[in-house]
Amino acid sequence: MNDAAATSPQSRFNLHQVYTKDLSFESPQSPAVFTWKEYRPDTEVDLKAQQNLLDADKHLYEVVLTVTVTAKQADEVVFLVEAQQGGVFTVEGSTPEMLEMLLEAACPTVLYPYLRETVSGLTAKGGFPQFLLGPVNFDAMYLQKKNQESEQATNGA
Repeated sequence: MNDAAATSPQSRFNLHQVYTKDLSFESPQSPAVFTWKEYRPDTEVDLKAQQNLLDADKHLYEVVLTVTVTAKQADEVVFLVEAQQGGVFTVEGSTPEMLEMLLEAACPTVLYPYLRETVSGLTAKGGFPQFLLGPVNFDAMYLQKKNQESEQATNGA
């Protein structure tokens, strides 16, 4: 073993907790919506991720995925789901670039199935067909963000 390997810190990535941080369901057209002859709403999905340092000494981070799903038919809101799925992670022994990638891509990838299940169950409990969030490639989203930042830095210089 060389000296660099002996002195480099051990890399750790652990999930400690998954939780629902905030949850809201609205169905302003109920119960009338259940009598509509045609039910074909258009849906809009807004998804965001954010990270918060919880404990620097323990390398604990909170990552929260926030989704807003709005279903409309003829400009009438059929249902509105707002959900925040959180997780507590240990991320230790990585470069700043790797830390950023783990917090913005790997952690959201871990949380997304939980968020998807939460939204699906909530819409079903509201009396509607399950709404399944489509697949999301958080790695590609992260790379796209980094490319845009790089282009902005190049154009701004």
